[in-house]
Amino acid sequence: MNTQIVTQTDCPELQLVNRGKVRDIYDLGEHLLIVTTDRISAFDVIMAEGIPQKGYVLTQISKFWFDKMNDIVPHHLISTDIADFPAITHQYRDQLEGRSMLTKKAAPLPLECIVRGYLSGSGWKEYQQQGSVCGIALPQGLRQSDKLPTTLFTPSTKAELGDHDENITFAQAVELCGQETTEKVSEISIAIYERARKLADTKGIIIADTKFEFGIKDGQLLWIDEAMTPDSSRFWPKEQYQPGSAQPSFDKQFLRDYLETLDWNKQAPPPVLPEEIVRKTGEKYLEALQRLTG
Repeated sequence: MNTQIVTQTDCPELQLVNRGKVRDIYDLGEHLLIVTTDRISAFDVIMAEGIPQKGYVLTQISKFWFDKMNDIVPHHLISTDIADFPAITHQYRDQLEGRSMLTKKAAPLPLECIVRGYLSGSGWKEYQQQGSVCGIALPQGLRQSDKLPTTLFTPSTKAELGDHDENITFAQAVELCGQETTEKVSEISIAIYERARKLADTKGIIIADTKFEFGIKDGQLLWIDEAMTPDSSRFWPKEQYQPGSAQPSFDKQFLRDYLETLDWNKQAPPPVLPEEIVRKTGEKYLEALQRLTG
């Protein structure tokens, strides 16, 4: 495992097509090379500091889940082994090792597929005000972090870099993607989540909610992007779970909680992160990987 912190890749002989909050994406012709850097964002602002081994952790966790869900839906991952990548990439091994995925190309759906098993985050905020999550009415008297009576599919729009994703109703998702596709991604998202939740439970992790992305290749639906990482999910330690308040977590909620204590307007530029916050955030990500994959 390469331990150097990579906050931005520099591969001049490859065609960079997108630099997102966390990933640098290169077009290799037939395939894409998705490099997960150690960048971290909170409140849609990218921090100046990288989190040690974060890109490695996210890549390995994604690989773990893609392998486990093959029979539910095909995915875009071809390999995480540089030996399988085109020869032109090998000169950048020091930047790519352990944190890169060679993937199939697909046309992404304009939708974030969010699945919630517990009442948290923006769902909890809406529930307090309206008794619902993304317009879906829920029973009265639920507490923060309670397990939901049923797993919810709550899609959102996909925002451009710097903008915020917005929760939308199922009907609005149908307007974006069509009835059949929306029903299909809803069904698949819930099936993946429920299988993952059971497996994670045996490893002492509660997956409270998660986000999926799908694309279309040759008329077939493909699971793309990342797979149930601490960046796209809320991971809670099962042994500390106590509904009624926010939960400790293996994800960037720890960083968000720290940022909430600052006098910062949640706009760029970000505040400087203390070394201890950077180190502890990295340790939480690593523990999630170790618990899940042993």
